[in-house]
Amino acid sequence: MATAIVYEKDGTESGKMELPEKLFGGEVNQDVIHEAVVAYLANQRQGTASTKGRSDVRGGGHKPYRQKGTGRARAGTTSSPVFRGGGVVFGPHPRDYSRKLPKKVKRLALVSSLSSRANDGDIVVIKSLEMTEPKTKEFAGILANIDVAGKKMLVVVDRPNEATIKSARNIPRVKMMQANMVSTYDVMWADKIVLTASAVERMEEVFAS
Repeated sequence: MATAIVYEKDGTESGKMELPEKLFGGEVNQDVIHEAVVAYLANQRQGTASTKGRSDVRGGGHKPYRQKGTGRARAGTTSSPVFRGGGVVFGPHPRDYSRKLPKKVKRLALVSSLSSRANDGDIVVIKSLEMTEPKTKEFAGILANIDVAGKKMLVVVDRPNEATIKSARNIPRVKMMQANMVSTYDVMWADKIVLTASAVERMEEVFAS
């Protein structure tokens, strides 16, 4: 059973929490993690790059010069790729890069990634991150208190309030996310994963049921 120390905002330890076995105690499957990360990155691509072929460019409706006697290579149209302003050969065209993964594969990848990070001791649990007003300095101080400041952090909360979001968004390399939106890519991207106690319960409810 994977466990994590639960911290208060001031950095003091308030006990230990047993992390859900179904999420943090599974077998690590590196191949599935890789497949999920590649699919995530592919789905971020817009695929809007486009070029014009010889049938799309303007002009080219007449023979540029006579067939013989000029010393130049014969040519029938200026839309040919050998001319400036002509069409592009084998250029990119809009396409869909997206990949679909079965739900079971997505779930397995997430469990594998969370289990891997738990095994490495990269999971940190904090009792609460609720803030009454936006204060970036105060939020950065909380991260420093639990010894994760300066690292790439995925902060997972159950339901973030506006003050907490505004306090965290200006801190470099900090990504805040709701518990039901966590993906394998986010887990593998971060150096440390900071979970609120309620977020752990929410993740168990959403992903382990």
